[in-house]
Amino acid sequence: MRWRVGVTRPSPVTGNDSPAVRPLKLSIIIPVLNEAARIADALIALQPLRERGAEIVVVDGASTDGTADVAAHGADCVIRAPRGRASQQNAGAQRASGDTFLFLHSDTQLPLNADDLIADALGEPAAQWGRFDVRFDTDQPMLRVVATMMNVRSRVTGIATGDQCLFVRRSAFEAAGGFPAVALMEDIAISKLLRRYSAPSCLRNKVTTSARRWQKNGVWRTIFLMWWLRLAYAVGVSPTRLAQWYRQS
Repeated sequence: MRWRVGVTRPSPVTGNDSPAVRPLKLSIIIPVLNEAARIADALIALQPLRERGAEIVVVDGASTDGTADVAAHGADCVIRAPRGRASQQNAGAQRASGDTFLFLHSDTQLPLNADDLIADALGEPAAQWGRFDVRFDTDQPMLRVVATMMNVRSRVTGIATGDQCLFVRRSAFEAAGGFPAVALMEDIAISKLLRRYSAPSCLRNKVTTSARRWQKNGVWRTIFLMWWLRLAYAVGVSPTRLAQWYRQS
């Protein structure tokens, strides 16, 4: 793993330079809820990163299908937290020992060299956080267009979605206060906070995420839902209300 040692980087709190006195360590934090059918494969895919020093923290939101028991065989630790990605990811960050966090959905697969890519992205002194480009695990033309638009929008706005696997220095994450305690749109909320410390490093390397929800509900219906939720969030609708709409869709 090509973590840079001894690089001077600005503190996200004070803006002053502070020398790095130890190598960075990557902690991969995975929030799960009733993912027993897929968590084992997800963790198997992460073992090469784990062998190179990455820590894997699985945070279970009260699953009823034995997800936590399955995850225990492929993670460094499995903890429980109140249901909700913001709550679970914050709990995982609190438990993690790494200097850099990567938040990963259980249905998303990282590039094999994700650790090196993150190290390179955060090698710039000013860089505090970033995300990957995304693609779906299908050749359906419309979903290729959707993924492209997601990546372009993110690059223009500096907002990362959860599917794009946000990564961040621990110092910046803590300075931002972690994920805001909202029921939905936690990825947008923390992106806005992290932009105070640096622009995101938008990697063109792609993570691969599941198209299952898009295929189940229909591509156009899901596009409309996502844009409607974002618009409603932008004009001040409560994330709790948005989460209710999302679950009912």
